Amino acid sequence: MAAGFAQWGNDLYTGRRSYNIVGRRKIWFTISTILVIMSAIFLVKPGLNPGIEFRGGSEFVVADVADKDQQLAIDTVKSVAPDEEPRVTTIGEDSMRIQTSKLESEELGEVKAALAEAYDVPVGNISTSYIGASWGKDISQKAVIGIIVFLLLVTVVMSIYFRNWRMALAALIALFHDLVITVGVYAAVGWEVTPATVIGFLTILGYSIYDTVVVFDKVRENTADTLLQSRWTYAEKANLAVNQTLVRSINTSIVALLPVGAILFVGAVVLGAGTLRDIALALFVGMLIGTFSSVFLATPFEVVLRQREPAIKAHTAKIHAGRAAVGSGSSDEGDLAAAGPTYVPAGALKAGSHQGVTAQPKRRPTKK
Repeated sequence: MAAGFAQWGNDLYTGRRSYNIVGRRKIWFTISTILVIMSAIFLVKPGLNPGIEFRGGSEFVVADVADKDQQLAIDTVKSVAPDEEPRVTTIGEDSMRIQTSKLESEELGEVKAALAEAYDVPVGNISTSYIGASWGKDISQKAVIGIIVFLLLVTVVMSIYFRNWRMALAALIALFHDLVITVGVYAAVGWEVTPATVIGFLTILGYSIYDTVVVFDKVRENTADTLLQSRWTYAEKANLAVNQTLVRSINTSIVALLPVGAILFVGAVVLGAGTLRDIALALFVGMLIGTFSSVFLATPFEVVLRQREPAIKAHTAKIHAGRAAVGSGSSDEGDLAAAGPTYVPAGALKAGSHQGVTAQPKRRPTKK
């Protein structure tokens, strides 16, 4: 199996095997649009569930409980403070976490005593704390500022590195896509948004841009001589780059997702609610969506932008017209898949075909 996978990767790199990812970009754009719309709906209803760090309030942690009945905790809190709507979470195998709005010191003591009696544990087994909403507000503001600064730096650095603002714009679209979907999934699941969650959101931006830059670097390398040859279009040469980096994207994603998935399982199933669960869900979803956007969204979108350039547009039309004239392809410049079974992906060579003067070996000048 390993040998077969290696051969598959080698075939993708040389062009013997090619998946028409860029040519079928309408499919990927449709999938991404649906996912973003669904995520936006989840962000409106039910919406994000901010943790106590962001909304402020009092927190009780009851340790060594035998009966983990959450309704019992809700009824106990309401017996002391009828207007409260407590949030109860099971932590690990024998602990309960109860969160309320800010309680006065007298109510705090009464709730603590009532919980000790309800769960039949010593009062010393119940810890209490209060978290102000201003702390969460400060964290939120810094997170927003961090994202804005990150996006600005990404735009500037990528524009300078690739000398092409279109790649920077495509990368930003992919980042926005990844962030919205990840946050939307978090809203759909209903888990509380904690500082660990925010850290996870910020982390996936770095992962996503890294994977996108690797693909774009190969796109730039493959398309540097696009206008100097008449064999392949810009879209076809960019599609070769996506195929050449496909194995790398898959391997990187699997290596990253396996440990994150294990952490998510331990945090969600074994330990219950906690920092591990919060950050692992954001990382798992973000990495998965980030891999998808790097392969199926960023490069196809960049190709759409580049094909609007007069030189690239004229070059593409010329190649398609030539293929149509000899009956070897389609004159529809917007759809690579229309070329049919005779379509030759970039990188694949036809037997007996001449590759041009630029493909000939360079000879050193002889000394006279």
